[in-house]
Amino acid sequence: MSWFKREDGEYPAAAGGSNPENAADSAERTVRTEGLWIKCLGCRQTIWKADLEANLNVCPKCQHHFKIDARRRIELLLEPGYELVDGGLRSTDPLNFADVKAYKKRLSAAQEATGLDDAILNAVGQLGPHSVVLSAMEYGFIGGSMGAVVGETIARAADRARTGRKPLIVVAASGGARMMEGTISLMQLAKVSAALARLDAAHLPYISVLTDPTTGGVTASYAMLGDINIAEPGALIGFAGPRVIEQTMRQKLPDGFQKSEFLLEHGFLDAIVHRKDLKAYISSALNFFLN
Repeated sequence: MSWFKREDGEYPAAAGGSNPENAADSAERTVRTEGLWIKCLGCRQTIWKADLEANLNVCPKCQHHFKIDARRRIELLLEPGYELVDGGLRSTDPLNFADVKAYKKRLSAAQEATGLDDAILNAVGQLGPHSVVLSAMEYGFIGGSMGAVVGETIARAADRARTGRKPLIVVAASGGARMMEGTISLMQLAKVSAALARLDAAHLPYISVLTDPTTGGVTASYAMLGDINIAEPGALIGFAGPRVIEQTMRQKLPDGFQKSEFLLEHGFLDAIVHRKDLKAYISSALNFFLN
């Protein structure tokens, strides 16, 4: 019994034929729907992209927080009219590093893909009633890794906050120190920590916001040095990755190890704040520090 009846002029592609009109219709449908749906990494449900963006890139079903870029971070936290500052710094590949790909080519590709000079943006603006300095890391730029430019930019943000008598907010999203810059990248841990120490000596607040992921040397330095350390729900936060720790200790780690909820329970964080509440929470915290 035949389940399908083929009209004259219809030739399935699998049989070696084609129908240009049907192919054109299929291509048009594909183009119209391409990239309009996203599968949630939390609940595995398919989400209409416009609905996801309207919900601050948080899954409306399970509240999984998707990664967002540095520009979007700034837009969500600061009032319109903010100013981007401390730009124009670019890595110079001091070690002439190459693995499977030359570091110079990685830098060029990341700069073209993100439109940024490196994995960081600094801005000055208003967060509610407070004038603040904000640094937001860009995970899409070589995994948000911290090299000389990132370290220098955040150190400048801390010095700008100190001289301008403003609070500092840093939003971390990073895989850690940038191995292509070797010891130079590790020097940034001390450099930024020293700048934050000067800010602390000036009695100005520093709020650290940790997002998914915040790992390696960034966690080992400025990400955990805030007067308040805040994380988004479900963020991976740690120094070495869980797989490395399991292989070193030769034992199974607890469920949820290195997730923000686990860290809050064990005293490594002060709060976990939903993205929609983050601006109001930081503003309230600054009210406490500045009044």
